[in-house]
Amino acid sequence: MTRVPGHRATARPLARMIATIAVVTAAMGAVNGALVSDAQAQTAEKGERLFIRCKTCHEITAGKPHKVGPNLHGMFDRKAGMAEGFKFSDAMRTSGVAWNDETLETWLTKPTSLIPGTTMAFVGLPSKEDRDALIAYLHKATK
Repeated sequence: MTRVPGHRATARPLARMIATIAVVTAAMGAVNGALVSDAQAQTAEKGERLFIRCKTCHEITAGKPHKVGPNLHGMFDRKAGMAEGFKFSDAMRTSGVAWNDETLETWLTKPTSLIPGTTMAFVGLPSKEDRDALIAYLHKATK
């Protein structure tokens, strides 16, 4: 049997290189996942700070009473104007809006553009980044 010079020598480094690439790729994926999770956590933390403006009128904890505005616990996928025990405006009750990311984005931009005639005294958040952060926080805090 004839040996090919360097055959075995090149096969091992190639196998090591492939294994190293696999390990590095997996590590990069883990780091990227951690960065995404960290970014999401930072966004939700910013949203929590922004919610301080809303706390005067809204509660988010299950079982707590309504304030000037309704308790927002369980708000996602709930129809606007349907939180039990709160007296909503006719505009809110008859709007047909269900709360989700899209409707909240519109609401937080300019409430009257989503529900004309609403009595909520809130003019909106001009920053898309702030709206995204507040929505991320509400997802976490109102479950």
